[in-house]
Amino acid sequence: MPIKMRVIADLHIHSRYSRATSANMNISEIVRFSQVKGLTLVGTGDFTHPKWLRELKENLEDAYGIGLYKPVGVPEAKVWFMITGEVSTVFTFNGKSRKVHHVILTPSIESAEQINDRLSRCGDLEADGRPTLNMSAAQLVEEVIEVSGDNIVFPAHAWTPWFSVFGAFSGFDRMEDCYQDMVKHIYALETGLSSNPPMNWRLSSLDKFTLLSNSDSHSSWPWRIGREANLFEVKRLTYRDIVDSIRRKDANILKLTIETDPAYGKYHWSGHRACGISLPPEEAMKIGNICPVCRRRLTKGVEQRVEELADRPYGFRPPNSPGYVHLLPLSEVISAVIGASSPSSQRVWSIYNALISRFGDEYAVLMDAGFEEMAKVANPLIAEAVVRVREGRVKVIPGYDGVYGQIIIFPEKGLGAVRESEDHVEVEREAPGKRGVEGARQKSLTNFF
Repeated sequence: MPIKMRVIADLHIHSRYSRATSANMNISEIVRFSQVKGLTLVGTGDFTHPKWLRELKENLEDAYGIGLYKPVGVPEAKVWFMITGEVSTVFTFNGKSRKVHHVILTPSIESAEQINDRLSRCGDLEADGRPTLNMSAAQLVEEVIEVSGDNIVFPAHAWTPWFSVFGAFSGFDRMEDCYQDMVKHIYALETGLSSNPPMNWRLSSLDKFTLLSNSDSHSSWPWRIGREANLFEVKRLTYRDIVDSIRRKDANILKLTIETDPAYGKYHWSGHRACGISLPPEEAMKIGNICPVCRRRLTKGVEQRVEELADRPYGFRPPNSPGYVHLLPLSEVISAVIGASSPSSQRVWSIYNALISRFGDEYAVLMDAGFEEMAKVANPLIAEAVVRVREGRVKVIPGYDGVYGQIIIFPEKGLGAVRESEDHVEVEREAPGKRGVEGARQKSLTNFF
């Protein structure tokens, strides 16, 4: 019997041609940090952007004819690329404006070029790596599938309040309403940072869809790329094998999704940031979703949105569903335990690099490393923190209305509070002059590359 290989895949990221994205999101940096993270397969993102597609053609090659690409001139690279992109469709349904983001997977650059020829009629592909298209979701799927039946489309970050299929502001109550007669070609949905499998399992209408999780990363830093991902076990690593397992919802191949706790996200509970009001679904609904302080409407949280559409109690799990695990980026865990100002500090990098050197990559630390071995390399408190995160033994204060949640690793000690940093924009301010974050990275990763 052929031995299966473990493939950790992050199929939804962005290039530097997307808005508010790090200028370092190029192929070499993506390869570099994907290997540190432990990713086997990563999406290219943004294939619809002409300049990025040109770079993909120059820097990637499908040397083995398997629909996946390797970086040119780096035969030792352990990372494969799948040609992927995200697009935004804006259209009207039942008299209401709808704005929904979608992920597209395609097996070749040639197929991507054909998709671009069609989509360019509906929007300016050069304006953004994630272009806005004046077409319905159904029209998008029809155009993509007509290019090739090997292509696949699925809704991105399905539950975020804005720009998602179930979004509270411009989404739908049913997948069928969004994709119309093309829903027969939709095989998956992306849980995103705002939801996890148990939340989606509460809707019986979603049982037929495979749940995927990806980072939607705008930065190559290892606390961004791969923070959510999918774990496959395959006999052969090809585009067809990965996509077919998604189409079949094959739990023998797609073993689990790697998720951040959805309460960590900034729209989990309903609330009003200006007034500091944060409420679970039952309390928000009890007061009619009106802020008790200023009487303005609350921003509806994802948990409440799920509650509105669910027809099952929390805890139900459909048979033969892939599993999931909640993890946190290792840099953030270390930062929380040692009280560093950010996951990019030199103190964090020093401990991080020691663990990566010992265990090979970040996922090996987060998912596989034993307490005793980690304690020898770092210290027992960090080792205990990793184990607690892995086993879900942490306290989470939910995020709301744009305020990130907070994870407290050692609530009994009041220690180890993890709060999401404000993403790539802050990082990018330091990058051009090789100061601060960038300087720390250059110094601390030289032993790997």
